[in-house]
Amino acid sequence: MSGHNSVSVSLMGEKAPQDAKDSPSVSWNDAVRFIRQLSHDLRNDLNAIELQSAYVGELEKNEEVLGEIKRLREMVSGLAATLQRLSRDVGEVKPNLISYRATDFMEDLRRKIGNDFPKQNTEINWEIQPGNAMLNVDPQLLQEVFTELFANAFRHDRGKGRLLAKTKIDNTRFLFTLHEPKDRFDLPTQNWGREPIRKITQRHYGLGLNRARAIVEAHGGKLHAQYHPNVSALITTLALPL
Repeated sequence: MSGHNSVSVSLMGEKAPQDAKDSPSVSWNDAVRFIRQLSHDLRNDLNAIELQSAYVGELEKNEEVLGEIKRLREMVSGLAATLQRLSRDVGEVKPNLISYRATDFMEDLRRKIGNDFPKQNTEINWEIQPGNAMLNVDPQLLQEVFTELFANAFRHDRGKGRLLAKTKIDNTRFLFTLHEPKDRFDLPTQNWGREPIRKITQRHYGLGLNRARAIVEAHGGKLHAQYHPNVSALITTLALPL
């Protein structure tokens, strides 16, 4: 970025481009504080608007106007929820770990993925071999990771064929791999999940994969991906200690 008022955000120690050396550099921690404070302030304003709308609704008797007020309140509520998710996605991950049998976790996970993606659920092949191993995890946080992985797989340039989700126990690790069919894949994967806000689209701010990686690492695990042209698949691997 260039220009007198532009800001170059330094992510995970990444150096600013040469043409932006005269621009101020902002650390990721400072950017996170800004995002969370802005989100908090805007949510307060939206809550005030929602309360005022509710009060107006109590005064109004016209059914058509009441319907419009209801839709307005739904829009405000939806925007407030978006800001809350944004604040959560840049926040620090603090798992509340419990013992969880791997087979039980996978059964619950399959049920959640089916509920979250009812239309696409039939396009997933599962190969589960977790045995009776025990995990030490925060189930709610960890399910966020899998939801993000499947959402990305269904959203981004998927090729023909089903997704393949596989789990197994490898010595002292629980391994999960997600195989996404892709005819081609040009993105680098060396810093997978370590480049927040790099790719931004409408209502998607490039934070989901970064949060997924942070959750996995908070569990003592690792998350990485690699494209395999010989099988035309992007394979994401999640490893957790037993």
